[in-house]
Amino acid sequence: MIRFILLVLFLFSFLLFGIPVLIVEWFRRRFDQEASDYRCLRIVQWAFKGILRITGVTATVIGEENIPDEPVLFIANHRSYFDILLTYSRCKRLTGYVAKKEMLRYPILRDWMTRLHCLFLDRDNPKEGLKSILQAIDYVKSGISVCIFPEGTRNDGEELSILPFHSGSFKIAEKSGCAIIPISMNNTHTMFEKHIPRIEKTHVVIEYGKPIYPGDLDKETRKRIGSYCQSIIQETINRNQELV
Repeated sequence: MIRFILLVLFLFSFLLFGIPVLIVEWFRRRFDQEASDYRCLRIVQWAFKGILRITGVTATVIGEENIPDEPVLFIANHRSYFDILLTYSRCKRLTGYVAKKEMLRYPILRDWMTRLHCLFLDRDNPKEGLKSILQAIDYVKSGISVCIFPEGTRNDGEELSILPFHSGSFKIAEKSGCAIIPISMNNTHTMFEKHIPRIEKTHVVIEYGKPIYPGDLDKETRKRIGSYCQSIIQETINRNQELV
């Protein structure tokens, strides 16, 4: 419970003292948007790394060199609230995450998320969901990477299980022409979800797969690109379980 309490105190302090930072960066962004965006990215990454230090997590990271220096679509399996911290803290380029619209309920947090190009997906409204996907496509075309969890929600099923991927997630890469980078994560749910509210020291494995360019795939594979990418992540987490 000590780690959980320290995490809550750290998060509260960051959000509180981050208010003047947001205000300052709002003004600075008017003069140099990209520089301001990167400052906000590094500030949030600093906070995420601080939270991960509190949790005591250690990570084996494989294949990070597979990420090209260009905007991409990251896709990942999703088992823990900490999946976002583990992956976002490693992003070198500006990256917006696709989150559920319920995150808009939380002031200051939603302001940071919006400032970092995050998108809020309404899973119950197809029309609004399409708008979010179109915005994500525009982000990629403007040089901002996007990360999405194609399962659509956090999977609390059996170890190594993956929920079916939603095909709409892959329209971002198909319409923008960017590469898809599969991210496979093992054991992240052991950090917290397995024994809420305790946070325990955990070893996780994160692997970045090789870039997948939809335009390079044959016609049949493009038609089932969701299941194709899901099989890659499934095979990877099965293989990496022995490293946990």
